[in-house]
Amino acid sequence: MTTEPPYTLHTSLDGVTPGQLQGIFVDWPNPPSSDTFLRLLRGSYRVVVAVHDGQVIGFVQAVSDGVLTAYIPLLEVLPAWQGQGVGRALMTRMQAELRHLYAVDLGCDDNLVGFYEGLGMQRGHLMLTRRYERQSGAVESGT
Repeated sequence: MTTEPPYTLHTSLDGVTPGQLQGIFVDWPNPPSSDTFLRLLRGSYRVVVAVHDGQVIGFVQAVSDGVLTAYIPLLEVLPAWQGQGVGRALMTRMQAELRHLYAVDLGCDDNLVGFYEGLGMQRGHLMLTRRYERQSGAVESGT
């Protein structure tokens, strides 16, 4: 007998407010504000959020051309909910949302490779540039 998880997954941001988006970016030296976080979610091709008691406890987003390819830049789960299957549920739902595309890519830290392999993804190579001073996503004047 399986029990329902204590959270629900949503693919819509209807009714989501910045106040529901607190505490997600733990250990980020320059995290986005809740307003910026909501802007980035709204700008996504697809998004899946996990909600418990009105709070977003995790999310995954995809950016895409909508034809062939997508990239998953962020999967985040509140620390109190990590290790409880939330990330796996979010990714499984996102994979279903993107099943019509040829390629779905993401980059991850070495310690997460096994997690993504367990979801049927395969190891590849990634090239990147990081501008940590821009990590908050805040709009700067003149840019």
